[in-house]
Amino acid sequence: MKSIISVAMSSVLLLSSAQAVAQSKLADIQQRWAEVNYTLQDDAQSKGFQSLAEEAQAWVNSEPNNAAAHIWLGIIKSTEAGAVGGLGALGLAKEAKASLEKALEIEPDALSGSAYASLGTLYYKVPGWPFGFGDDDEAEKLLKKALEINPNGIDSNYFYADFLYEQGNYKQALSFAQHALAAPARPERPLADAERREEIHALIKKVNKRLSKR
Repeated sequence: MKSIISVAMSSVLLLSSAQAVAQSKLADIQQRWAEVNYTLQDDAQSKGFQSLAEEAQAWVNSEPNNAAAHIWLGIIKSTEAGAVGGLGALGLAKEAKASLEKALEIEPDALSGSAYASLGTLYYKVPGWPFGFGDDDEAEKLLKKALEINPNGIDSNYFYADFLYEQGNYKQALSFAQHALAAPARPERPLADAERREEIHALIKKVNKRLSKR
């Protein structure tokens, strides 16, 4: 009996240790992504994204069934695509799409539905056929799924608000942007929250400008 209990306890301790390591990797990548995305520019930012993508890929290779690892590899590549722009961005966007789709296969609700939000954003940012895979209908479906999972999240509401703005649905865009501003703070991600709120304020300003012309 004692040996059985000992084995069980060892298994629990090993599981807890693995979870702690995964959480540490996640926190480190989230923090460094915010620094690269919001504080670096030009060549420094490009090198930062490439380094971060390599680290995220190594995480995926070591934990292929970890949805969070695939999500963050997708997020890094998608934001790098946005920074690069032009034809060079499309390859990165396709790689990001594949990573996010893999995350959905493994654990759809991982990280509060972040894969849905990020993939939905890709679908409305990337050009449609014949140049890319962009699809506004698919984007809306994915963004709504992200909101279903995380109705009060800052990112899920901001991305949907931005999509609605791009669609010319300004009143609804304003509503979701305001809801994004009211989202609870994420103590572990202060820089990302602060910068996202700046983006939300900028979006609200654009929406109000459009509404004032009606």
